Amino acid sequence: MRTVYSGELHVSYMQFYVDSRREFEDEPWDPRAGQRNGLCGAAVPGHLFLTTGLHTGRVGLTVEVHEEAPPVAECWEEVVEVSFRPASPRTSVVPWGDGELCAAELAETDHRVRYCARGMDVEWDAESAVLDGGPPVDHYLLQFWPAPPAPERIVRQTSRKAAYWHDHARSLPPPPTAEELAEAARREREARERERAEARERAERQRWGGRIPSERVLAAGGNVTMVRLDRDLIDEVDAAGPRAQRDLARWAARRALTAAGLDRIGWIAAGLDAVDRGEDPPEPCDDMGRAFGRLFADPEVPETLVDSPDGRFDNVLQQAMALPALFGAAEPDPLRAALDALSHAAATWGSAYPELFAEARTRLSL
Repeated sequence: MRTVYSGELHVSYMQFYVDSRREFEDEPWDPRAGQRNGLCGAAVPGHLFLTTGLHTGRVGLTVEVHEEAPPVAECWEEVVEVSFRPASPRTSVVPWGDGELCAAELAETDHRVRYCARGMDVEWDAESAVLDGGPPVDHYLLQFWPAPPAPERIVRQTSRKAAYWHDHARSLPPPPTAEELAEAARREREARERERAEARERAERQRWGGRIPSERVLAAGGNVTMVRLDRDLIDEVDAAGPRAQRDLARWAARRALTAAGLDRIGWIAAGLDAVDRGEDPPEPCDDMGRAFGRLFADPEVPETLVDSPDGRFDNVLQQAMALPALFGAAEPDPLRAALDALSHAAATWGSAYPELFAEARTRLSL
């Protein structure tokens, strides 16, 4: 036998605890739920709820760990037993609203717990004497030993308070079964998944101007600047089909480069012609980084400014807006090519983009 603690314990609200859970949690149901005894609640895994006769003050407490079941001493007026399995390597005795009093250091296996008490029917004057510094009037013993799970039992009962708490425990509904807990966890998971799905859908709707486009557009990806400019045109391009989309992409790229005066720059014109023929563009138009480097280094490239499509800026370099349209038109997916080229063309045209989009709609209708 190992004595873990022998001394006094300060109690509040007629309770203290044994806890082995890794994190503090509010009990999901009364720790005495479904029990016959109301002195040692064991309905929450890894946790014990111990009831005392004294409401507030000091009680005597001894905590012992045994290798096997010890005999029940005659001096104890109340004796109950429950099964308990620690949820972690550290099993602590914890006063109400305070830190650990002691640690029993139990193995993470099934144990039997015996909770013994005497002097539970504490009178008011005795309780006042304890609060004034007098000796404890009620005493308790906690004993642990390894044992397989077994039904709880009331070994001995003599006091009015013990009878009251036993009756209280019997009035409580039983805790949920393992199947009910699993079902509740499943419902909670499904609710979280629904919330995440709804949040994703809200974000996607916001991204697409309140109306999510087809799966084809979502799969295409690419530049979605057009969402803020003309949401309906996206659906019209989507409905046009691959051949019309490819034609629109090449048309939009040429309109952008022409508007910026880049169609007259030999190496850019060569790239544009290759895209029109459905061929891979020659260097440097096969790499956007190299193409931009050449753009800014070529003295023949004009420099003109345009405002942004939303009118917020009036110093946007038009040539820098136009060049990506060439790469957009070269995208393998015709739908992405059309949307990307149109978006870059709109940036090239600035606030005059509605005229460009009107032309695009006319071309789609041909």
